[in-house]
Amino acid sequence: MLSTSDVWGRRAFLKSTAGMALASALPMNAWHGGSAKPLNGLFPIGQTPFKGDKLDLDCLAAEVSFVNRGRVHGFAWPQIASGWSTLSETERMDGAEAIVSAGKGGKTALVIGVQDKAGSVEQAAKYAKHAAKLGADAIISLPPPDVTDARTIIDYYQKLGMATDLPMFVQTIGDFSIDSIVEMFRTIPTMKVVKDEAGNPLERVRTIRERTANKLEVFSGKGVRTMIEEMELGFTGHCPTTGLADLYQSAWDLWHTGKRAEAFDMFGRVLAFDSIPGSGSYVLVARGVFKEATTYRSMPGMGDGHAPKLDEAGKKLVREALDGYLKPYLRG
Repeated sequence: MLSTSDVWGRRAFLKSTAGMALASALPMNAWHGGSAKPLNGLFPIGQTPFKGDKLDLDCLAAEVSFVNRGRVHGFAWPQIASGWSTLSETERMDGAEAIVSAGKGGKTALVIGVQDKAGSVEQAAKYAKHAAKLGADAIISLPPPDVTDARTIIDYYQKLGMATDLPMFVQTIGDFSIDSIVEMFRTIPTMKVVKDEAGNPLERVRTIRERTANKLEVFSGKGVRTMIEEMELGFTGHCPTTGLADLYQSAWDLWHTGKRAEAFDMFGRVLAFDSIPGSGSYVLVARGVFKEATTYRSMPGMGDGHAPKLDEAGKKLVREALDGYLKPYLRG
């Protein structure tokens, strides 16, 4: 862990002429500590598979292998789309172990969610230390639930950032000000990414990047339904779900190599597929990652958590779309 003198020494260097020259000469991800893998690009949020009432660790590991085959930059679990608040401590610990084990040797950066449903920073730190021990590449945390005081939230992240040397993703929700994000970035050396889902992220991204001198990665969430606009505005990462993560990745790769029209077309394929009713709940089954009997848990208020819910005709439609229209573009 960096000492206070190390932190201020690094910041003084970055403000110096030599430091600014070096920073401008290096890619943004060269400054990331604790992970050799870039912390930008596509970081889908993993779904949580169950076999009956038991967490299906084999399917969870298969999900990691799937994104690795798709050459996807990262994978985060468990967060909102994973139904994290329904999981027990044992399920979260076992799931993290399965994920990191399955991802060893791969290029996909593995990010473990550490927030606690009771808002305890001590429990979040316990999850963070467990992730570090396993060899995860980073951690991510939502703010403590039902807390609106900015100082309390900042204090939570400052304490969590001191728990390990792992790079930390901060996920904003609700009324989370840009001032708070900037203060945290300046005072938490491990804070490398903000997944901004507070207010209107499309209106905030440029201000966040400007006020952090483009050294804080800014990720999008909320289903990544406006990815082309997000890339135009300067988001450096995106967190969709996993089912079509390889297509999202292809769109990102095309865009960032200057092939904007091709990226537009690729993302259009994602939107067209997602327009099929129920496709999102069945696509991982149709692609051989999950099993026909796989279910998952949703966050409270986000459905009954049983998937897939399609009848045989719906399942056939999803498979035909994958085989007939998307197969040439699938990596996984």
